[in-house]
Amino acid sequence: MGLVVFDLDGTLIDTAPDLAFAMNRVLSEEGLAEIALAEARVFVGHGARAMIERGLVKAGSAFDEARARALTRRFIEIYTAHIADESRPFPGALAALDRLEAAGHRLAICTNKREELARTLFDALGLTQRFAAIVGGNTVGVPKPDPAPLLETIRLAGGGPAIMVGDSATDVGAARNAKIPVIGVPFGYTDTPIAELAPDRIVDHFDALPDAVDALFQETAPLA
Repeated sequence: MGLVVFDLDGTLIDTAPDLAFAMNRVLSEEGLAEIALAEARVFVGHGARAMIERGLVKAGSAFDEARARALTRRFIEIYTAHIADESRPFPGALAALDRLEAAGHRLAICTNKREELARTLFDALGLTQRFAAIVGGNTVGVPKPDPAPLLETIRLAGGGPAIMVGDSATDVGAARNAKIPVIGVPFGYTDTPIAELAPDRIVDHFDALPDAVDALFQETAPLA
């Protein structure tokens, strides 16, 4: 069997409410207007620094390098304290993980969230032990769509064959750059519809994921 590598935010876990809370707390402390959750969702997926920068731009505030660093530190401090207040697996996700494991697949995480934050979140949700590897945006020094984090995830999890599951251009790009198949989900945080990113498969609900994984592994298996 193979390795199924999941993105975290917007793919496996609906983290937007807690991330938006932390961003809005930072904006409020800076005297800036808060941003509605529906708008803030598309800020997720490129890491804490990018979320703060996009939030400041949306709020109409200028920033420099020193301010961006300071506010990113404050964001991480607030977010860590509230990391699992509302964040939960998407509907059907845990049952899909059960089915994948029962079929003999290994599971791993490759996210642009900082590794320590990803581990803190999974610890809070009681999910850490389900994954053979957890690699974050700071683990190898570059984030997705660079293939390095995904390739490191595969290495740490014991090797391929592997499939990526994600919700955004960073996930599809990382998979393409690493030359592995990718399954897209349409319920995440991307501001580009997943169909436009042309993943190998799209699943509308986690109930359909295990069958899509098995079919894709069969299609991409090398000929004997």
